[in-house]
Formats: sequence, C-alpha cells, structure tokens
Amino acid sequence: MESFVKQNKKLNQIDIMALVLGSIIGWGSFTLPGTKFLPQSGIINTMLGFLLGGIFVSFVVIGYRTLMQYNKEDGGEFSYTFHHLGRIHGFVVGWALSLCYLSLVPLNATAAALILKEIIPGGIQFGHLYDVAGYQVYLSEIIVAGMVIAGFAYINIRGLSISAKVQQALSGLLMFNVLIVLIYMLFKVDLTVFYERYFADASIDWRQISGVVAITPFLFVGFDVVPQVTTDLGFKAEKAIRLSIVTIFMGAFLYNALNWIAGLNFSPEQAKAQNWAVGAAVLNQMGGIGFALLCIALFGAVFGGINGFMISSSKLLGAMSHYHLIPEKYQEKNKTGVYRNAIIFVSVISAVAPFLGREVIIYVVDMCSLMAAIVYGYICFIGIKYTKGMYRFFTGLGLLVSIVFVLLLFWPGSPSRLQLPSIVLSILWVGLGCFYYFTVARKKYGVE
Repeated sequence: MESFVKQNKKLNQIDIMALVLGSIIGWGSFTLPGTKFLPQSGIINTMLGFLLGGIFVSFVVIGYRTLMQYNKEDGGEFSYTFHHLGRIHGFVVGWALSLCYLSLVPLNATAAALILKEIIPGGIQFGHLYDVAGYQVYLSEIIVAGMVIAGFAYINIRGLSISAKVQQALSGLLMFNVLIVLIYMLFKVDLTVFYERYFADASIDWRQISGVVAITPFLFVGFDVVPQVTTDLGFKAEKAIRLSIVTIFMGAFLYNALNWIAGLNFSPEQAKAQNWAVGAAVLNQMGGIGFALLCIALFGAVFGGINGFMISSSKLLGAMSHYHLIPEKYQEKNKTGVYRNAIIFVSVISAVAPFLGREVIIYVVDMCSLMAAIVYGYICFIGIKYTKGMYRFFTGLGLLVSIVFVLLLFWPGSPSRLQLPSIVLSILWVGLGCFYYFTVARKKYGVE
C-alpha cells in the first residue's frame, strides 16, 4: 500500500519513547495513588496489578506487529482494519479511537487549572458558571484549558519536528523529577513505619489486583500513538514494538513510584482523606523545593499527554477523511506535512469540552478503557491471520486479553465495572456512531 502521507521529519527511537511515555503518564498517575491505589489495593497488590497489566498489554503490542510492519498509511488501527476487514469495521475502530483521543486532550488540559490551584495559594479560581454532575464549572479553568490547548495546537501546526522536541523535554522532566523525589523520600522517611503499614500484614488479593489490571487499557493507551506515526518512523517497525513494550513498563514503574511516594508518608486512610495525597506527601517531607520538582513533573505529564494525543487525533482524522468517512478538508496538509484542519478541529472540540465539567469528562474517559479494549481485539484478530509460530501464539493471547478487559469492565460484580453514567454514555456513543455512519457518512461523503 502506498502511503498518502509524507512528512518532513522522521522520528528516532528517543522520539518514540518520549511520545509513548508522555501519553501513558498523565494527571491520573499523580492523583490515583490517593483516590484509588492506596485505599483499594495498597502497595503490593498495586505493583502486581501493574506488572500483570503491563504483561497483558505487551501481548496486545506484539499483536500490533503486522500492523507496524505492513501498514504504510496514517490512521494506524483504523486504516489497517479498513483494508483487512472493510469499511464498516474500519469505521468502528476509527469511531472508538476518536473518543479515546479526543477525550484525553481536554482531560489533561483541565488538569492544568487544577495544578495551578495547588501551586498558587488560594488558586486562580473565579467566574463560577454552573454545576454539572456535582462539579462546579469555573470560567477560570475554561480559560486556562483553552490557552494550553491553543499553545499545543500552535506547536503541532508548526510541524512534527517541533512537537517531537517538546515531547522529549516534557518526558525527560517527568522521569527525572519523579526519580529524584522518590529517592530522596526513601532516605528521608522512617521505612519501618512504611513496612508495617503496607508489607507486614499484606496478602495477595486477586480482587484488588484485578481492579488495577482492568484500567490498564486506559492507563497504557498511550502506546497507541506509535501505530499513528508509523509513516514517520526513521527505523524499522519491529524495533518500535520493542521500544513500546519497554516504555510500557517504564510507565508502570512511574505509576508505582508515585504510589510509593504517597505511601511513604500516609496510611491508606490518610491518603484518601487528602485532596492530593502525592503532593501533600512531598510537601510534608521535602518542602517547597520538592513540591516544585513534583509540579514540574506533573506539568510534563499533563502537557505530554496533550501533545501526544493531539498528534494521534490529527493523524486519525486525516486518515478517516482520506477514506471519505468525514469531510475531505481534514486530509489537507500544510507545508510542514501536518493535518492543520484536523488539529484545529481537535483543539476546538477540546476547548469546548471543559464547559461540560470535569466530572462528565472523567465519565467519558472511563469509556476509553472499553473503546481501547475493542480496538486491541480487532488488531489482534487480524494479526492472527498474518503471523506464524510464536508471534501467532502471543497475538492470540493479545486477543484473549482484550476480551478479558471487556469482561472486567462489564461483568456484574467486577471491581472495575464501569459506572452507570459511563455505560449509558458508551451506549449513546455507539448509537451516535451508527446514526452517523448510516445517515450522514453514506449519503454525504459517498460511503457505499
């Protein structure tokens, strides 16, 4: 297949690792230790959950091997599925991915306002507008989110070369600062207390472990940026697969490192009572300097997620436009080889989303685990046909893992079952997709 995309910049191995890591680690990695990991799974079961989840997602990544080797077009999973299973299945994958990408940009953008509230005494909160699902929407956070989105839209429109350099800097700050904070706290706190809280009477609890495993499709969906940039790789796709797996476990390490940072200072009950457990732990033990390092890491995570998913979104929309599933203007590129109109569209949608309130955005993001698992299943299903021997075995495991992820999210009694609002929104998103495909796309854009 001849690519319809040509870029001026080829990504190197560091670029890929920075893109994946920056997309994997976002706002949630800094807040989940206090709200979910420590209270529900502690230290050991959270570590085992990430280890098992990382292994499971690695099977899926191996299932992406044929996509990476033979798909020479933008759009990643969408264009790959389109060519192997047809237009309808291609649209299903594209529709699912578009929700994942488009929801994660505003999620990280609204987090920027929350970070400023933690950094600046009294915050910069003003202009209360209304409440949505119990969340107070302020004009201030909409302005901050809009400015951040506009900034990264400008960076991405200037070209992949600029956005890749920015991503390297953001991911480097993230990794370095978290390591510095963790090492300092390991030497500063009383490890005996830490041991007694989390290790002395700890036991392996598969329910607690499964609660972590089930959300790994969402937490690790950042590796999905790699299939979207296969046309931009300056090295063999086989190596990109290996780099993705390595970076997934780097991401798992960072999630656990942040969980340890909170646990070194707080018991599970104390952590849950904190507004931001990781931040409070660092402030207590390291003071302002440590807190500044943590905030820099957090900005790196949040901005890295925005940048990575903005790149992925524009690639996906450009591919869907090329195959006449959305308006043709989104496949137009500027002189730097970027889908300018697609980036503008993503930015506008992302800037409007904060008006719905962060709680609604979180419900939508929770759906991403389901959408990602469905996409993983599609790619592994196709890959089984085109692989042999050991790779076919691991690709088959990737398909099985995808099914397990879906079951964990829907099975009654599962500790990771989606909340009712997320289930309802999932049904609405599927219904909207069916309506769009069979009425708008078929008639307006010439889909047969």
